[in-house]
Amino acid sequence: MSFQDDLRRYGPEAAERVSRDEACAYCAHLTATHYENFSVLTWLTPREHRPAFQSIYAFCRWSDDLGDEIGDPARSVELLKWWRGELRAMYQGQMRHPVMVALAETVSSYKIPIDPFEALIDAFVQDQTVTEYQTYSQLVDYCTRSANPVGHLVLHVAGAYTAENARLSDATCTALQLANFWQDVARDLAIGRIYLPREDRQQFGYPESDLKALRFTPAFAELMSFEVERTRALFDQGRALVPRIPGALAVDIDLFSRGGLAILDRIEARGFDVLSSRPALTRWTKIGLLGRALVGLGLARIGGRPRTARSSSIPAAVSQEMAITSSAAARPLESPR
Repeated sequence: MSFQDDLRRYGPEAAERVSRDEACAYCAHLTATHYENFSVLTWLTPREHRPAFQSIYAFCRWSDDLGDEIGDPARSVELLKWWRGELRAMYQGQMRHPVMVALAETVSSYKIPIDPFEALIDAFVQDQTVTEYQTYSQLVDYCTRSANPVGHLVLHVAGAYTAENARLSDATCTALQLANFWQDVARDLAIGRIYLPREDRQQFGYPESDLKALRFTPAFAELMSFEVERTRALFDQGRALVPRIPGALAVDIDLFSRGGLAILDRIEARGFDVLSSRPALTRWTKIGLLGRALVGLGLARIGGRPRTARSSSIPAAVSQEMAITSSAAARPLESPR
């Protein structure tokens, strides 16, 4: 079914109620049927955590679709207000929507506060009125709502939420969101959004007229090279989080980072031309990413120092099975946008 079908079935006017099992199955289906570049779950994800990640992804997916799939910013704001009401009602023990029915168990089991979910809704509301960013600082501030809360949710599920871990996670999640923006310059422009900061475009002499015409020039290549390098620096900053995550979930966390680095490598490999087509990861690249993550985690666990080389050096023949794929948040759990 399309999102519009789901909205009619479960939206503000709906009267349908679902059981816990039906709600969990709905979230699992949403997670399994949306393709993204970064995996939400791999076959290494502990089975007991999978329903939690599925419910979190479903919340992000609905939030994203309410912001992007309605076609009317004013109506999206109205629906996001309703969605926030559903969230707050869930925290008061009153669940109706299937996502909230499933999410209630996740929130209770992992003692997750409401703040990360509220912040994500704030980001989608912001998308309805802010379609261009003047400065890099403004864009990073947006990431504190659109991306970083996803990392906090993952830390809660992993039982690893601390102030320091949240700081490291923020670096990785901001980097993931930025990598997604650089990958999707043309796609975002098509829906009226510009995430390349105006101050950076002016610094490199790339006029807005060229951007709107999707004109690839040496100035654009220099601009993208600059954005890619400072995004890599954020990934490097966040890599210290991986050995701090218990168990197999550390591999999933590492995959988020390596997936983002792989996208940056793809952008660089094509001479920073993201205007003519969208860089994407192949299945074999994802296979290599998992192999590299496993090796890096093993080194970290025995006291070795995991390498931070660019993901383009990964072997491409290590086996992986993506049990479920997502965004990235959106997009990562790439934060959806």
